[in-house]
Amino acid sequence: MANLQEIPLFEDRWGFVFLECGALDQDESSVSFSNARGAMRLPIDQCSMVLLGPGTTITHAAMKTLAKNNCLLCCTGEGGIRWYSHGTGGTHSSHRLLRQAGLWADETQRLPVARRMFSKRFSVPPDASLQQMRGMEGSRVRAAYRALAEEHGVEWKARRYDQGNWDYADPLNRALSTANALLYGLCHAAILSAGYSAAIGFIHTGKMLSFVYDVADFYKAEVTIPTAFACVARGVSDLERRVRMACREAFFHAGLKSRILPDIAEVLDAPDDLEESPGELEGRAVTLADRT
Repeated sequence: MANLQEIPLFEDRWGFVFLECGALDQDESSVSFSNARGAMRLPIDQCSMVLLGPGTTITHAAMKTLAKNNCLLCCTGEGGIRWYSHGTGGTHSSHRLLRQAGLWADETQRLPVARRMFSKRFSVPPDASLQQMRGMEGSRVRAAYRALAEEHGVEWKARRYDQGNWDYADPLNRALSTANALLYGLCHAAILSAGYSAAIGFIHTGKMLSFVYDVADFYKAEVTIPTAFACVARGVSDLERRVRMACREAFFHAGLKSRILPDIAEVLDAPDDLEESPGELEGRAVTLADRT
């Protein structure tokens, strides 16, 4: 088993560890993970997040210890890129959430955040409305679909899918839905690990994952759309599994794990140079008025 004292970092600050095919149990004041290769105590006081992959079990005592140590517990798919559920967040400060909520609540700030989000994908006129920017984004994505269909020699009709009837969609739409679901999972993990809200979106609104959709759109044209088209071009047999495997490689080569949180800080105009907000350092509550 690998030495888990050397934990990879989410944006060089929030540590996480991915576990699969084993059991997580209480071990004195910490927890340990055991599988066919042996057992290893986890340094959860250094982790913000434990990702439980397929084939894992966890005891009630271990869950209690993770919560006591403010370590986020997440249930994920293979490789940690499918997001199913999560528990208590692993960040000690609320200042990122307050920054996000303050920007959303301030009507003079909400549109500039959306403009910065769109600007990460294409050149945005300074006086463009939100509706106009959405139209520009739609045209850009449709053009990407057409170009990739021509490049790979596959037929593209339109983006059509029914969440209640998976088999209704054609192979390209199924591949795109699979790839995007994986991207949503990765973005969701990053957002929660840093203490942001997945529900407070600036372009997408009204859903519990609105901010996840906002952030994931930064990378679709670069990563998931080309990956989906390339997989379909190689055949439709075992398509969803091949898309999952290809996305894992694409996410790694695109360096998404190290890009997501800095990109969020950029669009929220929130350089994270303080661990705590001034109000928290003074031991008092920070209100939205303090943050805006």
